[in-house]
This record gives sequence, structure tokens and C-alpha cells, in this order.
Amino acid sequence: MSTVKEAVDVEVPLHTAYNQWTQFEEFPRFMEGVEEVRQLDDRHNHWITSIGGVRREFDTEIVDQMPDDRITWRTVDGETRQRGSVRFERLDDTHTRVELSMDVEPTGVAEKGADALGMIDRRVKGDLHRFKDYIEQHGGETGAWRGRIRPENPGSAF
Repeated sequence: MSTVKEAVDVEVPLHTAYNQWTQFEEFPRFMEGVEEVRQLDDRHNHWITSIGGVRREFDTEIVDQMPDDRITWRTVDGETRQRGSVRFERLDDTHTRVELSMDVEPTGVAEKGADALGMIDRRVKGDLHRFKDYIEQHGGETGAWRGRIRPENPGSAF
């Protein structure tokens, strides 16, 4: 399993950065290899990715979400295994630190090779920096979901 950690400071207020991150269907605009994210309900998303010619579909569940603080998720179905958390920290009125921590369990030869070469780490870090560019260029969020999701079963993420 690989762990990726990255933080980026964005030049938008805390609520703007958080609100934009809740717009999961916008992820393909800044996440490389993400073709589609469909929000199924407040807690579940269906992902379609294509990375290095390998297409994957999987579902994620948000296990903990607190407005302006954090969103934590895990995969619950499909060939991809991951869990992670994104946290938001107010630096001042117009700057926010976005900190992403993600555990990825590569499946298949292609993913294991990409992981060994550090490609997963670079891709996730690149995605976070593209989020910075995306939110700063737009100057505001494209939507928001301000609900609270509490952990139902704090057991294994996989």
C-alpha cells in the first residue's frame, strides 16, 4: 500500500476551497485520469478512471464530512482500493491550506508498476496542484454541499 501526502495553499477563503471540493462531479476538470464522477447520494460516488490505458470503475463512500474542516472517504466496491482524507485549514481571510492524505492499494501489474515508479504519488500531488489552479482561476466555487456526515462504522477502510 502506498501513502500519498501533500498540502497546497490556495488563494481563496476557507469556505470557498471546501465548497468546491464537495463538487465531486467537477473532479475530472482537475484530476488527471478521472473521466467521470457521479454523485449517487450524499454519501456515495461512482468513479470512472482511465490511467495508463487501464480503465477502472469503483464506488466510494464518504465516512466523515465536517464543513470547512474535512472529508474522509474509502472505496466500497470495484477494483480500486483506497482511502483518504482532505483537510482544510484557514490561514487568513483569503488563504487556505488544503492537505490531502491518501492510502492506495495498487491492483494489477500496471498499477503495481506505476506505484513502484512513483507515478501514483506524482499524479495525486499533481491533482492537488491542479485543484489550486482551478479554484484560483475561477475565484469562487461552482457549488456547495454543507451537510455533516458522521462515521457509521469506524472499522476497516477496505
